[in-house]
This record gives sequence, C-alpha cells and structure tokens, in this order.
Amino acid sequence: MKKGLPRKKVDFILFSTIMILLSIGIVMVYSASSYFALHNKLYQDSMYFFKRQLVFGILGFIAMLVTMSIDYHKYKKHGFWILGVCIILLIAVFFFPDVNGARRWIKLGPMSFQPSEMTKYAIVLFTAASMSNMGEKMKEFKKGVIPYLCISGFFAGLILLEKNLSIATIIMMVTIIIMFVAGARAKHIFGFVGPVLLSGVLALAFSADYRRARMLNFLDPWKDAAGNGYQLIQSLYALGSGRLLGLGIGNSRQKAFYMPEPHNDFIFAIIGEELGLIGCLFIIALFIVFIWRGISIAQNSKDTYGTLLAVGITSIIALQAIINIAVVTGSMPVTGVPLPFISYGGTSLVINLAAMGILLNISRNLE
Repeated sequence: MKKGLPRKKVDFILFSTIMILLSIGIVMVYSASSYFALHNKLYQDSMYFFKRQLVFGILGFIAMLVTMSIDYHKYKKHGFWILGVCIILLIAVFFFPDVNGARRWIKLGPMSFQPSEMTKYAIVLFTAASMSNMGEKMKEFKKGVIPYLCISGFFAGLILLEKNLSIATIIMMVTIIIMFVAGARAKHIFGFVGPVLLSGVLALAFSADYRRARMLNFLDPWKDAAGNGYQLIQSLYALGSGRLLGLGIGNSRQKAFYMPEPHNDFIFAIIGEELGLIGCLFIIALFIVFIWRGISIAQNSKDTYGTLLAVGITSIIALQAIINIAVVTGSMPVTGVPLPFISYGGTSLVINLAAMGILLNISRNLE
C-alpha cells in the first residue's frame, strides 16, 4: 500500500458476526458450566470455566488484532515451516499422559495445548500457498491432486494416531475443497477423491469398537440409553425442553449432571434448552452470515492465494459448525467436534480467532 493512502477497513459484517458469536460463547459457557463446576470436587467454583474462557477470549481477540494487521501475503513463504512445527508438536503429544484413552494434548502445568487445532490452519496456509502457484497443473491428477492428498493424509494419519477421527476428516475435507476451488477437475474430486475419502472414513469408523458403537447407536440411541446413547438422548431432551423461547439463561435442567460436560461439544443443546428454537436459529443464522462473508471475501480477493486462503479458513469454521449442530440434533453419529467460538476450549478459541484475523486482513485487501 502506498504511503499516505488511507488503510482499508475490514469487513464490518464479518467482524461483528465473530464478536457476537464470541460474546454468546462466553456467556453460554458460564451458564452451561456453572452447576458442573460448582459441584465438582476438582473446581468448586461456579465461574471456573467462565473465567478461563474469558481469559482465552481476550487472548484470542488480541491474537486476532495482531493477525488482522499483518499482510496475509507474508504467510505465503512460511506455510512449509509451520507444518514442520506441527509435526514436532503432533509427535510430542505421545510423551504426555492420555485422557480417556486419547493423546491430543501437550500439558504444561495448568495449561494445555492441542496441536491438531493449529494443524488444521497450517494445512490451509501451506496448500493455499502451493496451489496458488500451480496454475493449470492443478487439473492434472498426478501433479495437482495426489501430492496434496499425500501431504494432508500424512497429517491426518498423525492425528488419527491420537484417536481424533473428526479433526483428521475435517483436514481432508478442507484440502479437497481448496483443491476444487484451485482448479482440480470435478471428475477427479467427485469421481475418485470423494468416494475414496468417504470409504476410508467409514472403514475407520467401524475399525474401533467405540467408534462402531457410536455409528450403530446413532441409528437408535434408546437401544443403549444408559450407555452409548446417553449423551445424545440428553441432548434431545434439552432441545425438546426449550421449545420455542427456551427456559431462560441459567435455567437448564440437563446441565445438572444429566449432560456430561455440557459446556463442551454439546453446548448447542444447552443453548436450545435455555434460549429455545429462536436462540438456535439465531446461532445458525450467525454461522450462515459468517459463511456468506467468507465466500464473498474469497470471490473478491485480489489474488488466487487470498481466494484459497479465505476458502480454507471459512471451510474449517463452516464444517465444524455443521458437524457439531448435526451431532447435537441427532442428524449424524456423535463425534468430538466443538462448536466454533462457543464451545469451551482455550486452544480452539485462540487459534480460531487468530485465523479470523487473517481472514479479516484478506477483506482489508480486496480488489
């Protein structure tokens, strides 16, 4: 940008949407977690998760302001090195104790970090930079499809070893979306890559007993109401109890030790119970607005790199929101995908907001 020219403003609608989602998330984390935190011997403080989420929200907001002020082109030459850091971090998790059989976190005292959250965006940074230089080569199966599937598949494989099928699947889905936008042929994407990915996910879903139980139980959760179907049934109870207008903030009954850890992946059910159908539709509308603005930024970006980067970042949030809401409403098998900006989780919140800063910077540099 030439010296003396006024700096372009960011997309105000997108910025406002992100801030509304963040604000709702912090309030609902407090409402959903207060009873659990107060009566849990480990915490005994109704504001325990609220205070942590508020701190992470502030850190994430600062990170967003920082990345929003950095020209997104500066990330183009660093994507490869960021992926290298992710490999180290993904391997490092195996040196820390597992949590419920999964190894996804690096724990240092009271703090923890989940490398897979960072890896999602690292993949986007790398593939967007690389594919933007490919040009017509993206139409070639061997040069434009296979290499990126192998790279993303490698990272997805590391994450699978951590027992995190959902994030591994999202990485592969986002890679396919970016490839398609970058110019890969539809017959390659829909005729080969899509079916192979779907077959692989289904095979992996049925390869482990706990995943197979989730898949089969999804069809009839009441068949094992006290076991694998318990969480989904409680979610449906919560959504049904909320009806049109909800029971009011703080008045959820399912959060009183009926819903396991209600402030995490199933927080949308508590939103439905306390804010009703209207509240749920409002949240869904916010995500639709987010996707609309993200697509608009991608379409109007001044270069291919900006387009692919915007598509990748938008796709991650969109896929996670769709999957989370589908799971909570019983539309697909239960999987551990948090609701972006709303579910409790420091790593997810800070990294998502930092990525939003990149998307907002792209909006600042449109044609």
